[in-house]
Parts: sequence; structure tokens; C-alpha cells
Amino acid sequence: MNNLGQMIQSGDWKGEKHVPIIHAPEKIEKEILTEIKVSIGDAIKHPNTIEHHISWFKLFFLPENGKFPVELGTFEFRAHGEGNVFDEPYVSTHVKFKNSGTLYALSYCNLHGLWESSKEIVVE
Repeated sequence: MNNLGQMIQSGDWKGEKHVPIIHAPEKIEKEILTEIKVSIGDAIKHPNTIEHHISWFKLFFLPENGKFPVELGTFEFRAHGEGNVFDEPYVSTHVKFKNSGTLYALSYCNLHGLWESSKEIVVE
């Protein structure tokens, strides 16, 4: 039997348009509000049509030596051309960190499934 983890794909965002890109500083000051951005298509544009689009992002943080990740946010994109309105898969959130760890982003393409990426951050 397959588990969900076996269905999550990854790759280099510079060569694969489905991989979420985490924009965050590598070093962050402890307990200072920090902007974290997630996007898709920075190097290769992803389509945004009713037939082919990114539906959502999820962003998680796993503290160093943590057992479970903390969900930082779920971001949905609903407008893919209906009424000539288009969402772009780009979000920003602000977070305070007490510990170093790893950010994980998931994206969902309605045609090509689940994709992930990660980025380690150091909290000083």
C-alpha cells in the first residue's frame, strides 16, 4: 500500500515549475518577526488556467530535534480564469522563531499532484 509520502515529488525549482520556492533568510534573529514567502514559477512559469493550475500551498516548520512539524499556514488559490480573474501562486506570512530548524513547503497542481521543498534556517 502506498502512503502519502511516496506520492510527494521534489526537484530543483530552477528546472521544475511545480516545486514551491521558499524565500527566507538563512539566518534569523530570535523572536523577531520575519517574512517568509512561498512562490512557484520563479525560473519557469507555471500555467494558471482552469485546466492546469496550482491549487494551494502549505507551509510547515520543524524545529531542530522536533518530532512533529508546526503548520504555519495553508494558502488557497481559487481564481484560475473564471471571470477573467487570476490568482498567482505567491504568498507571504510573518513568523517569530525561537529555534533553528527546517521550513517545508508543499504545493498541489491539479494535473501533476503534490510537490515539496525545504529550507534550513538558523535562529541566532
